[in-house]
Amino acid sequence: MADRRLQVFHTVSKVMSFTKAAETLHMTQPAVTFQVKQLEDSFNTRLFDRTHNKISLTEAGKVVYEYADKILEYYDKMNNEVRELTGEVAGSLVIGASTTIAEYMLPSLLGAFKKEFADVSIRLQVGNTDAIVSMVENNMVDLGVVEAPVHNKNLEVHVCRLDEMQLICPPNHPLANRDKVSIEEIRKYPYISREEGSGSRSVIDKYIREQGLSYSDLNLVLELGSPESVKMAVESGVGLAIVSRTTINKELQLGTLKGIPLDPPIKRPFSHVRQKHKFRHRAVGELLDFAVEYCTQKAIEGGFEVPTDEQKKFYGNNVNY
Repeated sequence: MADRRLQVFHTVSKVMSFTKAAETLHMTQPAVTFQVKQLEDSFNTRLFDRTHNKISLTEAGKVVYEYADKILEYYDKMNNEVRELTGEVAGSLVIGASTTIAEYMLPSLLGAFKKEFADVSIRLQVGNTDAIVSMVENNMVDLGVVEAPVHNKNLEVHVCRLDEMQLICPPNHPLANRDKVSIEEIRKYPYISREEGSGSRSVIDKYIREQGLSYSDLNLVLELGSPESVKMAVESGVGLAIVSRTTINKELQLGTLKGIPLDPPIKRPFSHVRQKHKFRHRAVGELLDFAVEYCTQKAIEGGFEVPTDEQKKFYGNNVNY
């Protein structure tokens, strides 16, 4: 019911890119451009200055953006209050998730949620942890789910479970039969890394520095952008890697990889992240409550560590939704 032209303009204004707005809205770039052009025609003025492949808001555009922000927020509030009166849980949610969580945790969680709340439509945005946190900060997603500590005090962070990182190697590797392994031993072999900005990469980098070394001390031979590509490279004998234990269940069962705990161990939080002061409609609240309970249950079933209150304070800001 909210003016689609206003929604598209608002998204372009937040990301300052027609291309990125098209990706966010799952539209083609010409369609985004058309919607903005229609809004400009209705006001009979330009809302964006376009120079040297960059855009900026005109003075009129700044005015429209300020009002659009309020109009869309009030629309969400109106929609939510009416649904509260009718007892209906419905609407659209945009979830942002870092790669590991999107591939290995969210499909089953969202599937279970949809069975209970069939009238809620969910769109998933996938990126590395830095990208998802940025989306939350810029109001591009209703909820982020990430795999590394988040230190922005303007965000609510709720730690749902702790994940262990393990070394993976082929079954015939010299380290394959070890009960645990140190970074000092790992650096003797070719190493495969995730890309910069990845939650896994930042957690491992911090861990290595705590051991008195740096990431450059590793024998880095390859950087890859997803857990699946990392595992395939390790299976092919290209090198070793440190990955989430969550990602290797299938390979351990098939015997194509060995998972070895690190000494000392690496533990990292899986967390729900949202803006502190953003209006939350009922569907978001239901999803948060459902996700917290679901993640705790699955962590127990899978033998993962459920965070204590002290660990929640350490990794997040101990928010109670």
